[in-house]
Amino acid sequence: MVFKNISKDYLLLHLIVFIWGWSPIFGKAISMQAFQLVWFRILITLIALIIYFSSQKTNLRVSKKKFLILFSIGGVIALHWCCFYNAIKVSNVSVTLVAFSTGALFTSIIEPIFYKRKIAWYEILFGMLIICAIAMIFSVEIQYYMGFIFGMLAALTSSLFTVWNGLLVRDTSPEVITFYELSGGLICLTGYLFYTGAFNKEFFIVSSSDFFFLSVFSVVGTAFPFVASTNLLKKLSPFTVTLTVNLETVYGIIFAILIWPETEHMTGYFYAGASIILGVILLNVLVKARIKKAAA
Repeated sequence: MVFKNISKDYLLLHLIVFIWGWSPIFGKAISMQAFQLVWFRILITLIALIIYFSSQKTNLRVSKKKFLILFSIGGVIALHWCCFYNAIKVSNVSVTLVAFSTGALFTSIIEPIFYKRKIAWYEILFGMLIICAIAMIFSVEIQYYMGFIFGMLAALTSSLFTVWNGLLVRDTSPEVITFYELSGGLICLTGYLFYTGAFNKEFFIVSSSDFFFLSVFSVVGTAFPFVASTNLLKKLSPFTVTLTVNLETVYGIIFAILIWPETEHMTGYFYAGASIILGVILLNVLVKARIKKAAA
């Protein structure tokens, strides 16, 4: 049975994706605007990581060159989160997550460039199938076009930093990558907010319910999954990680419909497209398992 070849790494990846499936739910439940939400999310996550790394006496030393690289990638990560949560604010959870699924196609093109390998025909095929599913959905849900745009930008930036981290994790610990990338993201976002004049008294006013959701979201839904997913890039390809992350779409849509049925219920075409995406993800796991078995 091919399922016997699916390793614990895939199971851990799916646990992480299940946790990430709650990310858009928290994003919609929290009343803060996208930039404000992302800034506080990164800040709380960093505080939690600093406490944990201090207790574990984690060595975070890094060269100046590596620091600059990680810092820059952090800016891309901050942009990714801002696009993702802005997509939710201007549309809804379901549209955002489906648009985010285009990351598979982006990664199928970006990964071979940086990894200097041939493009696998099935990766392009899987990516195109997901694009077809997106087109099917978009044809009947065009009123959410801004959600699709921001969702696809979130997918593109996610693909970029996933591929880059797949290269960095070869000689840099996931803890170091996580700490300096999130620090870079916080500093880059802070600079942007200062430049635009967004830092004002209202920016720092956070309701007790928002603070609670943010705290849980940052520690459970950001700190652990980010470190764990970066570590998995030692064993799994960025394409496989990105494609599997599309299961966040399925989990998130199910959660959203159960919580907000009046705003998240979509057309039959939407759910048909989502089903295609789920099928492609499962097919990718099976193909990878067969290839691994044949090479053994």
